[in-house]
Amino acid sequence: MALELKKWCLAEGFKSLKHVKLAHCRLLRLNLDQDNHLLNIILRSSLILSNTQYPILIFHKTTTNPNTFLYNTMIRGMVTKDRFHDAVQLYISMHKASLVPDNFTFPFVLKACARLNLFQLGVAIHSLVFKTGFDYDVFVKTNIVCFYSKCGFLRDARKVFDDIADKNVVSWTAIICGCIEFGQCREAVDLFRELLETGLRPDGFVIVRVLRACARLGDLESGRWIDRCMSECGLHRNVFVATSLVDMYAKCGSMEEARCVFDGMVEKDVVCWSAMIQGYAYNGLPREALELFFEMRKVNVRPDCFAMVGVLSSCARLGAMELGNWAKGLMDDEEFLANPVLGTSLIDFYAKCGSMEQALGVYKMMKEKDRVVFNAVISGLSMYGHFGAAFGVFGQMGKCGIRPDENTFVGLLCACTHAGQVDDGRRYFNSMSRVFSVIPTIEHYGCMVDLLGRAGLLVEAHKLIKGMPMKANAIVWGALLGGCRLHRETQLAEHVLKQLIELEPWNSGHYVLLSNIYSASRRWDEAEKIRSTLNEKGMQKLPGYSWIEVDGVVHEFLVGDTSHPLSQKIYEKLESLFKDLKEAGYNPTTEFVLFDVEEEEKEYFLGCHSEKLAVAFALISTGAEEVIRIVKNLRVCGDCHEAIKLISKVTGREIVIRDNNRFHCFSDGTCSCRDYW
Repeated sequence: MALELKKWCLAEGFKSLKHVKLAHCRLLRLNLDQDNHLLNIILRSSLILSNTQYPILIFHKTTTNPNTFLYNTMIRGMVTKDRFHDAVQLYISMHKASLVPDNFTFPFVLKACARLNLFQLGVAIHSLVFKTGFDYDVFVKTNIVCFYSKCGFLRDARKVFDDIADKNVVSWTAIICGCIEFGQCREAVDLFRELLETGLRPDGFVIVRVLRACARLGDLESGRWIDRCMSECGLHRNVFVATSLVDMYAKCGSMEEARCVFDGMVEKDVVCWSAMIQGYAYNGLPREALELFFEMRKVNVRPDCFAMVGVLSSCARLGAMELGNWAKGLMDDEEFLANPVLGTSLIDFYAKCGSMEQALGVYKMMKEKDRVVFNAVISGLSMYGHFGAAFGVFGQMGKCGIRPDENTFVGLLCACTHAGQVDDGRRYFNSMSRVFSVIPTIEHYGCMVDLLGRAGLLVEAHKLIKGMPMKANAIVWGALLGGCRLHRETQLAEHVLKQLIELEPWNSGHYVLLSNIYSASRRWDEAEKIRSTLNEKGMQKLPGYSWIEVDGVVHEFLVGDTSHPLSQKIYEKLESLFKDLKEAGYNPTTEFVLFDVEEEEKEYFLGCHSEKLAVAFALISTGAEEVIRIVKNLRVCGDCHEAIKLISKVTGREIVIRDNNRFHCFSDGTCSCRDYW
């Protein structure tokens, strides 16, 4: 009776390691230290309340005759504490003691083998499972599936899975997660369909992972189907499942459905807010991303790394430097310098807002520079045409022992393109596979075509396209078409356009660019035919928008815009500017106007371009020492380029414009770019 009472007292629990040690001392005094049942209670409690040192000491120093039960407790404890090597050693010790493992031993040892990548030992354990008759245990077989999956042997995992007679949700989850982990997302989604067909009710864990697979695939229809199945089965959308749905819809480009799920959530954590903000940012909706960020601030949710990346990306897209600096101030500077993801987003933000000096400052202070950080700096420098500095950073990258990847060479080739360095571009392109074992992708071919096209080497560019190992896409042909436009090569442009129309018959931009080429060559009849085609197909030219931030507020201008509250003053300023410009020798470059109309009317169209309106607004709204920073969604036309270059001279203002092509830094009548030389 006394012994039973002592056992009961031990089993009722300990609140600290000190209590465990006192109880162990009591066992020693009562000569009960070899009672395996009591020892198991001591070991289990000490593993929960402490690190592994004390339970290992008890097991090896005081236990003279451990049984399978004790070994199982120790192996499970080691795996739980991530001491996988110790777990394997205990299993080997158990084997040497001629103790037979059971269905509680195998799962944890297999988990340790998977984490240590001990494939041969895991296969031997699988063999022992079969010999000892535990191959009919669904729990053991599921862990064998996990072992093969995590070691990358999905075919073997699938064989074991198919052999499980009575599959449960955990078994299905194991094989589905294995497929996702090794990039077989389509197989994972198909397996989930099979799971539902069996009549089993999936849990939130597997639903979250399958939704992630849909997001990776961009498979919106499968994601919608899973969402419907959840509703039909009465599955509750907890915060994790709902957040995964938001993320899936956002990554598949359906922000309306993402917002619908988000608005329906009763409980929202920072992960969910971040998913929505990033979704808006990466789907080209920066204003919506920032509006949601302000909503998040109102409910006192502190932004995390991912929310901040989305905010900085949105500010970069709009050129909202003041707003981005304010948002950055919500987090500690050390977080940006210690976190490569945050640091990279900050570098990208400053670069795209036209402050490469600040971007380089962040780069120099970064505590950990990975490949992505280097690529962001190289890309930023290339946008400004600072090819020498970009190549210098590339050299630093090599000194740090970081191998370049595909994105590195995209940045380098863009730097060569914007600087007109054809020979350097050829050298880097040819060295990709020969020196760095990086196979050129279609993006690299597109950069080379752009480089050659801008330099007037249109025949070489066309020849490069013909020799590509893959079929040219619209970006590659578009780069060649841009070169044709720049050098007024209408014959080749017509051939290129046929390719583009075949690839993207719905894209009005191809028609507009060819029409511009005809207009520049005064071939008005052909230009009229293109316009007629646009009208017949019901297509419209994408309107040009320009954004400028003043006092933390982003203002948007459309070509010919009169909706701004200061429109009258803006047009008065423009009229005054044009008088000064004409005195300085400016003549509107009317060839950039698409229509065959009178010269005076052409000049009017040119004067209403969105970037000119934004510049005029900045001149009446900002101080004389402030840099004017503008973002445009389309390429700055040649006339606006020349006009703004003169505006910078007559006003003494520095003007930075980022279009969809590159940066234009105007200062004292000069521009850093070489687009219109």
